[in-house]
Amino acid sequence: MLINHPLLGPRDAQEFVYKGDARLLQRPDAMAEDSLERFTDYAYNRDNPAGIHRELWYHEQGDRSWLVVTRNTLTHEIVGVELASEVRL
Repeated sequence: MLINHPLLGPRDAQEFVYKGDARLLQRPDAMAEDSLERFTDYAYNRDNPAGIHRELWYHEQGDRSWLVVTRNTLTHEIVGVELASEVRL
């Protein structure tokens, strides 16, 4: 599988490490009234969708960048790749 890195171009997926659901970028507010419940949900509950899904990938064997990869989990087709620092969820 090739990941089209926004800065480096097509790279083999073996250079990357899958880090999970891109929703992890939406960290709960620690000062909120219900912060314990929100952090419990954030840490332990994950969706496992079939189809289009946004995922975090880390370019471990490259420039050490974080990417948000939009991928079809049924076909493994990569629909889009963005730098995580530029993503608004």
